[in-house]
Parts: sequence; C-alpha cells; structure tokens
Amino acid sequence: MSPRPCVPWPHPALRTPARDVEVITDEVRALWNEMIEVMDAMPGYGLAAVQLGVPLRLAVVDCSESRGQAVRMANPVVLHASGQMREHDEASPNLPFVSAVIRRPRAVTVRFLNEHGQVEDRDFVNLWATSVQHQIDHLAGRMYFDHISPLKRKMLIAKAEKARKRG
Repeated sequence: MSPRPCVPWPHPALRTPARDVEVITDEVRALWNEMIEVMDAMPGYGLAAVQLGVPLRLAVVDCSESRGQAVRMANPVVLHASGQMREHDEASPNLPFVSAVIRRPRAVTVRFLNEHGQVEDRDFVNLWATSVQHQIDHLAGRMYFDHISPLKRKMLIAKAEKARKRG
C-alpha cells in the first residue's frame, strides 16, 4: 500500500492543533514508518502527522547525510532554546513551489515520547534543530510562513497558487 499524500494548503488539518498521543502502539509505529517513507520520497528533513491529515502529535526528523537516522517523536515540546539564531530556507510539501528564509534558535532541547514509549530529552543543533522546530510548529497548527510578515506571507501563498495552476 502506498503512503498517504500530503494534504494541500489550506487544508484545515494544517491549522488545527494536533492531539497528544497517549501510548505508543503498533499503529503509531506504522504511521511513523509511513511518514519516514513520505519524508524520504520528497526529499525532506522532517514530517508531522498533520501534514498527512492525521491529527496526532507525531513527527519524524532525519537530517543525516546518509539517511536512515530518523528520530521518531510523539508529543515533542521544546524545553530550552538557545539565544543564538540560525537562518534556513524552509519549505513544505503542503505548499509546494515556494520557500522562505526563517530565523529560529540554532539549538533546542526537546522532550518527547520515543518509539519505545519512553520519555526522552534530546539536544538538536543546526539543521536538526530547525527541522524539529518546523515540525513542532506543524503540530500546533502553524506553518513556517507564519514567521514572516503578513505581506510576504500573502505574496508567498499567491506565488504558490500561481505555480500550482501552471502545473
């Protein structure tokens, strides 16, 4: 069975905060595996379940060069963010054809439930930190372009719509 497609912007799932995952089940693990398959096919550095229309606080991130190092997270929350910022050109398969440079903390400490159902605190830096924060935004009903000015956001969405119509 092929993985689900990413829901297109402005699908309501992208603006609705996801529900916490109470327990890590085989169904949750299967969804994580499906998410990794979608992420690797994009290719991308992370994916949140809401991007597939699933309203659960689940995310995967893999910024390794060789891939195969995906971190599976349920209910991720940032415990600490560094004061040092980092800029990165961010995008989303939910709004293809466009991207924007976003400033985020260079390093974060995140608490989440791992694939074994254990609470884990992990430090992420650079691209890993950017991707984790991007996914946590998705789980809260936010998109990367919410970090830019309203005018730039309007222009970005219009550009994506124009590109979509062109095919």
